[in-house]
Amino acid sequence: MAYRAPVSEMVFMMNAAAGLQEGIADGTYADLADGLAEATLNEAAKYAENVLGPLHRVGDQVGCKWTDGVVTTPPGWVEAYAQFVDGGWQSVTGSPEHGGMGLPQVLLAGCMDMWSAANMAFLLGPVLTYGAIDALEAHASDEIKHTYLEKMISGVWPATMNLTEPGAGSDLNPLRTRAERQGDGTYKIFGQKIFITYGEHDMAENIVHLVLARLPDAPAGTKGISLFVVPKIMINADGSLGARNDVRCAGIEHKLGIHGSPTCIMVYGDEGGAIGYLVGEENKGLACMFTMMNDARLATGLQGVAIGEASYQHALAYAMDRKQGKAAGATTPLSSIIAHPDVKRMLMTMKALTLSARAVCYLTAGVIDRSRRAKDPAARKAAAERAGLLTPIAKAYSGDIGNEVSSLGVQVHGGMGFIEETGAAQFMRDSRIIAIYEGTNGIQAIDLVTRKLAMNGGAVMKAEIADMRATVEQLRATNDPAFGAMAQRLGDGLDAFERATDWLLGKLGSSVQDALAGATPYLRLFGVMRGGSTLGAMALAAHKARVAGDTDPAHAGRIATARFFAENVVVGAGGLEATITGAAESVLTADLALAG
Repeated sequence: MAYRAPVSEMVFMMNAAAGLQEGIADGTYADLADGLAEATLNEAAKYAENVLGPLHRVGDQVGCKWTDGVVTTPPGWVEAYAQFVDGGWQSVTGSPEHGGMGLPQVLLAGCMDMWSAANMAFLLGPVLTYGAIDALEAHASDEIKHTYLEKMISGVWPATMNLTEPGAGSDLNPLRTRAERQGDGTYKIFGQKIFITYGEHDMAENIVHLVLARLPDAPAGTKGISLFVVPKIMINADGSLGARNDVRCAGIEHKLGIHGSPTCIMVYGDEGGAIGYLVGEENKGLACMFTMMNDARLATGLQGVAIGEASYQHALAYAMDRKQGKAAGATTPLSSIIAHPDVKRMLMTMKALTLSARAVCYLTAGVIDRSRRAKDPAARKAAAERAGLLTPIAKAYSGDIGNEVSSLGVQVHGGMGFIEETGAAQFMRDSRIIAIYEGTNGIQAIDLVTRKLAMNGGAVMKAEIADMRATVEQLRATNDPAFGAMAQRLGDGLDAFERATDWLLGKLGSSVQDALAGATPYLRLFGVMRGGSTLGAMALAAHKARVAGDTDPAHAGRIATARFFAENVVVGAGGLEATITGAAESVLTADLALAG
């Protein structure tokens, strides 16, 4: 089944989760007034459905080819990227000073949601360029900005992120790529990077590499890492392209999924050193790169949402068409499998989990917007702290959801799901990387528990819990029977989450190992409660619209989905709490079982 972008559902979620209409009213989203958000998303949907969607299977089946340093992308990729550039899509959030539209992150989140659903492998390139633009806007010199940003924001020069090396992946302390100062203020870069997404390709005339490297006199560890712009093609004084820089692609990886995205081995300095330009200050490059990585983490979470949406649509169409068995009460000998309760359960689980992840990601995007756009400095600071708390949830919870939903999609198809021709398996293969790159989900959990949870003595998390409780109280005050046990289940779940939070805050001061043992289930519990309460807000908005006379049939489905999530997913909160607070010893003594 061809992907169809659910624009109306996206806009509804932007209002419920990110406060789109409230932001338009208070000026935060003044530039999205008069229907601009929906109009932009409708245009982005056309690109997703008509250009990217038809290339989804082509990218998987043909993949990328490497020959003597040259990478050829799948058929249609070059033309699709030209349309991406011509449509101005790379410029959505870029600074107007350098040719960007300067629009909010939440709007870009909606665009990336549908583009990734249509063709995740294709969008991985533009995703990194968005992050690189933000990194250079925040940290680069005026000269670098003048030279690169306009071309990057237009999409003419895409960008990459070069962190990982054969001996330095999640832990960058052993990073060995070196930089040598030159007399003219430039640097020469020597080393090898691996797993570089779109490190080489045929879609653009130049590629802007952002590379982490270490100076000879740098301090040990991550405190001695610097960030450099290293162009594939050097830039002449008049802005034209010059000679090829000393950087090459030594090969591409053969992967489980995302075959249309070239994952490159990059070599710098084979012939005397690749010329690089310092971003920010020497030995402070990791902080600069984290600007790019945090953007990439939200984008990665949105990939989980997108894969979930695409897989759900695919499975739903199959379940409505496939006939097998006779459903209870049916008058015909064969029923569509969607009539069987277990298939209904799987499909509703797919839908509810996907919407919960979308809720978390759109909420996070909205908070990021307020951290940048709020008029009051104190409000910006509070939003920045909240964004720091939510970003690991957006990345890891949504990434896990993409994996789980795509696996269920295969199950709905039954034996045909295991056959590549149906397309269900591609979603599962493509989604597997989401929990791994941009900081594994385990690392996100460690970051959440050891750094984010303790912010301001736990006050940021306590405020988040209070926000969720306010939604639960509104649900309790609503007498619509369609809500079922939603308020009760969410309230019970929040009680479990708050107890687990207090336990972890106590352990951070006495036994960090115990806290780390419960970090991953804690992140899951946070994601479930943040997603569930935001779906509750969506249900409240749908209820309010119906009371006001809005006859949109989608409102009933929104309420039913929020109820399903509360009554079928949130009910597991107590079990997660028990794992967090009572299973540390069984984790920490696991060597007894793992030794042999």
